[in-house]
Amino acid sequence: MPKTADFTSWTSTADAADGPQYLAIRNQIALSIEMGKLEPGAKLPSERQLQTGSGAARGTIREALFQLEAEGLIYRRDRSGWYVSPPAVTYDPTRWAGFMTYVAEQGRTPATSTIGKENLPASSAVADIFRVAPGTPLHLITRLRSIDGRPVLVERITVDPALAPGLLSHSLDGSLTHILTTHYNVTVARNRVDMRPCALTREAADALGVKSGTPGLLVVRTSFDTSGRVVEYDQEYWRHDAIRVHVDLVVRC
Repeated sequence: MPKTADFTSWTSTADAADGPQYLAIRNQIALSIEMGKLEPGAKLPSERQLQTGSGAARGTIREALFQLEAEGLIYRRDRSGWYVSPPAVTYDPTRWAGFMTYVAEQGRTPATSTIGKENLPASSAVADIFRVAPGTPLHLITRLRSIDGRPVLVERITVDPALAPGLLSHSLDGSLTHILTTHYNVTVARNRVDMRPCALTREAADALGVKSGTPGLLVVRTSFDTSGRVVEYDQEYWRHDAIRVHVDLVVRC
């Protein structure tokens, strides 16, 4: 159970700082996080306690907290309060490694749970990706992925049943790539990855325990086999504070 941080030492100087008061409070909390006085997972005092300790208005306290949340330094748990964000995991889109692998390699504990699997008719956009007629039934798998017990992303994976008939009868809480390779002899030869900021939709936000519209990162991965067929189309809706994209490029002259 994370302990609640002692706030008396870092709220008392907020009024003395130059500039808007909410930034002074934000800076004090951010500095405490940077210096290790507030450790990852530590619970912040309640908004009322922060208000009492700093003498600031409730709206000022919330503005400071929302700023820190937008920066990924803290996050909210429903009906529980504010917590210091754990370190983000590093994601290298140029490296071929699944979620379970690269999270475990960083000393963290990954977990996956399937929250939905069904056959749905392909929309025009998805049908174009798979080069099938609109309305063609496709497998849709929805999974929730966690790091150290904290939900960090919701993914929606679309697979063509022609390549993997009966896929939905398998347990999908592990590696989907392993199932496709061992049971269907389908091998991924190439991945195309697109990333962009997004606002989490209600469905994704509810699964992650955040409010609808919370900032997120959308990672879209399209996987191809050796003949160029699309094997899977994966849309990952990440908490924006849970992932750090890192690419190490070798410069060739």
